[in-house]
Amino acid sequence: MKTGDNWVHLRTCQICGITLCCDSSPNQHASKHAASTNHPVISSAERNERWLWCYIDEEIATY
Repeated sequence: MKTGDNWVHLRTCQICGITLCCDSSPNQHASKHAASTNHPVISSAERNERWLWCYIDEEIATY
């Protein structure tokens, strides 16, 4: 929203709670945030999606 760009999906950092765009989006803000802050786990912020992703282990977990 801040940059005026479109996003494909939104992801929420499980450490600080910020919601950013996914790696399929042009700016890939979620993975950039994970790399720059050492906050490796995100969850989907999409309706009816219940999973977590760890950038370090490259593993997904559903809940």
